[in-house]
Amino acid sequence: MRRLLLALPFALLPLAVAHAAVEHDHAHDEEHGSLSAHEHGVGRLNAALDGQTLELELESPAMNLVGFEHAASTDADKAKVAAVRAQLEKPLVLFNLPKAAGCVVATQELESPLFGDKPDADDDHDETDKDDHEHHPDHSEIHAHYQFSCSAPGALKTLDLANIFNTFPATQKIQVQLISPSGQQGVEVTAKAAALKF
Repeated sequence: MRRLLLALPFALLPLAVAHAAVEHDHAHDEEHGSLSAHEHGVGRLNAALDGQTLELELESPAMNLVGFEHAASTDADKAKVAAVRAQLEKPLVLFNLPKAAGCVVATQELESPLFGDKPDADDDHDETDKDDHEHHPDHSEIHAHYQFSCSAPGALKTLDLANIFNTFPATQKIQVQLISPSGQQGVEVTAKAAALKF
């Protein structure tokens, strides 16, 4: 399953190239004082269903979830970060997985500079990602990776992201890449159209 999720970026390379162009524009706009290219309100979700294993990987600018991207220094900011982390630690509620699917959380990982994560010397990829965040402290992201074991995966007919939009109202759209037994799809969901078919 891990290989399937790791293969997703290669299958979606054309989208990555387009995104890189946007990131370049963003860096260029920053130099000239424009904030138009920063994608506040936009999250990304990679989802893969393989047999009884469902993996979900959510990436979002911290602004969408906590309302800021700087290090939490005040008690109010620290409380907001703790509250968001607690919400992200309940993925069955957040992703509204149908009870009939019998999904249980097998593993979950939450990462963000706002959570006090430090680069791990044993993981070069994460260290590079975190270095990027340290060089761009105004662009903190939150990454959540979940793996579920589902006893009746056939009951997973749709992935309903309405609770994410309700829980984090600053999130306006989520770019979803989904691999399932019925194939691969890329779709953009909003609060008004928050569900997609597996």
